[in-house]
Amino acid sequence: MHQAAPPSPVLHAATPIEHAVDAFHAITDYHQVAISPDASHVAWVASALDNGQPSRNSIIQIIDRTKRGDEPRRFTARSDSSAGTAGWERGLTWSPDSQTLAFLSDAVEPKQLQLYTTSRQGGTVTRLTQLRGYLKDPVFSPDGRYIAVLFTENASRPTGALEAMPLPTGLVDNKLEEQRIAIVDVASHAVRIASPPDMYVYEHSWSPDGKRMAAIAARGHGESQWWVAELHVLDVASGELRVLYKPPRQIAVPRFSPDGAHIAVIGGLMSDEGQHGGDIFLVSSQTGQARNVTAERKSTPTWMTWLAGENRLLFTEIVEGRAAIASLDPASGRAETLYTADDSLSARHGSLSLSVASDGKTVAAVRENFSRAEDVVAGPIGAWEAVTHTGDAVKPWWGRAESLHWTSDGRKIQGWLVYPREFDGGKKYPMVVNVHGGPASAVLPGFKEAALLGSEGYFVFFPNPRGSYGQGAAFTAANVKDFGHGDLRDILAGVDEALKVAPIDKERLAITGWSYGGFMTMWAITQTKRFHAATAGAGISNWQSYYGQNEIREWMIPYFGASVYDDPAIYAKSSPIEYIKKASTPTLVLVGDSDGECPAAQSFEFFRALKALGVDTELMVYPREGHRLMNPEHRRDRMLRTVQWFNAKLKPSSGVPSSDR
Repeated sequence: MHQAAPPSPVLHAATPIEHAVDAFHAITDYHQVAISPDASHVAWVASALDNGQPSRNSIIQIIDRTKRGDEPRRFTARSDSSAGTAGWERGLTWSPDSQTLAFLSDAVEPKQLQLYTTSRQGGTVTRLTQLRGYLKDPVFSPDGRYIAVLFTENASRPTGALEAMPLPTGLVDNKLEEQRIAIVDVASHAVRIASPPDMYVYEHSWSPDGKRMAAIAARGHGESQWWVAELHVLDVASGELRVLYKPPRQIAVPRFSPDGAHIAVIGGLMSDEGQHGGDIFLVSSQTGQARNVTAERKSTPTWMTWLAGENRLLFTEIVEGRAAIASLDPASGRAETLYTADDSLSARHGSLSLSVASDGKTVAAVRENFSRAEDVVAGPIGAWEAVTHTGDAVKPWWGRAESLHWTSDGRKIQGWLVYPREFDGGKKYPMVVNVHGGPASAVLPGFKEAALLGSEGYFVFFPNPRGSYGQGAAFTAANVKDFGHGDLRDILAGVDEALKVAPIDKERLAITGWSYGGFMTMWAITQTKRFHAATAGAGISNWQSYYGQNEIREWMIPYFGASVYDDPAIYAKSSPIEYIKKASTPTLVLVGDSDGECPAAQSFEFFRALKALGVDTELMVYPREGHRLMNPEHRRDRMLRTVQWFNAKLKPSSGVPSSDR
């Protein structure tokens, strides 16, 4: 069985680089996958082209795994599913009996998501809600009678700090949007808001008897309060929400145990909502007492679920830049690794996670690595089969990838080195260092990570320095009160290791990154002359001014130890602007004009300082964009502009290969 290839994009120009960028953005992205409890069906959300161009829209498809050779079927909230792109569709959740799939869609009402259900056989699609606002994360109750969904009434935009932030006007903070738990009766379509109005709920999970819900929630504005959120228990009938556990740091992924006695959570130092990682804690659902059950594990658990009928957890983890799956007996603390590979696996875009059937053995996920584009897979762990085949026709624009290990300040550090296409060991090549965001994150093998630089004759180096996930909680916390200093030493030591193992021209090194990676780029060019070109995306140039500008400032105190008003020196210590007169590297600066996480003012400050000092620099500001660029044209421009900047500044000497020369 082979899925039809996606339609070809409309090309903007005939130059090889632009052609490659267009082809790159036409690769199908899979945003979510969900396997039915009985393991018979797999549904997924895939990116969609709009008039031949990538868009934010998506489509939902489903396949019957029991029918050999079954072709994927599309379904949508629209009555005519063949009429082009349906809209923005997502939020898959299966009923416990595996007969019904619920999902969110704005295909009927543009820019207004509503909750729908459909039979797994197809046919009638039923609309359950008539709400005004933003909906996300629907989940069926254990008995299948209800669906809990997070609902922000009259929301002006999708919730989340990555989205474009509206310009504040009027009396600021006078009105806060509150994300609450809404309970939808599947039979009657009645909707009841279950959680109180003064709490913002980030995640929710049903208890086995359906009478309670675990909720990670906080008072105040949603974008900024996740870092101080606490674990609550909601009485579904009464709406009473009581605090169960106040964590020392951040928590995520609440999961009731099968007997309802405990709630498991991921707890640790996390810099971004959605980029979860830490240790697994078991919290008593009665007393709130918590116990770390992975304290000695030199890895970073990222997601988990209880195995049905068992007192065991199945969880995903990052182990030195690799994806792994393990099971855990919380009583004894004994864990067994079931799978590890140079892969990325996700049931939801951007997170290392799985969708698990009731048997606890059959899973579905989106799988990708440095050599293969993403596809949906399903089956027993480690023995899954491809469900989609859109990756078959896509070949990488770069060469092989290898994992590097080196030491820095006595620590073992890991990173990935991606080779250029058509590599010739007798020649020297330029190299771009790509620093990940976070900093609590990690680079795992992903098809799009290397972008187009490999095709342009570059090595691309992805370090996972201190502060990253993958080597335990102490490693993730190793850059606390030390942003830029120790992690840059780790990165530079990694550059030295790359120079030892590959024919890289040390006179043609560059650095790039987005978010925390953008900060590290700004920081690096004020600390060293080793880089001869740089692109800083959504960076932070001045931690002191940033504290009062950003919309998520609660994340900073766990890293800096105090507010900027109590300890301004610790913020100045890591601010690139304090050392700006040492900068001389040609630098391209990129940012969205409505970025709430890393406001555009930070990029303006850095750009204007470079201009005043006579440093070769450009600033590109993308209109109506938040921290994550959503407009396909802007994503395309960012990639193309970055490649062209490096090509212009790292002028290859004769004999150095490039795809266009």
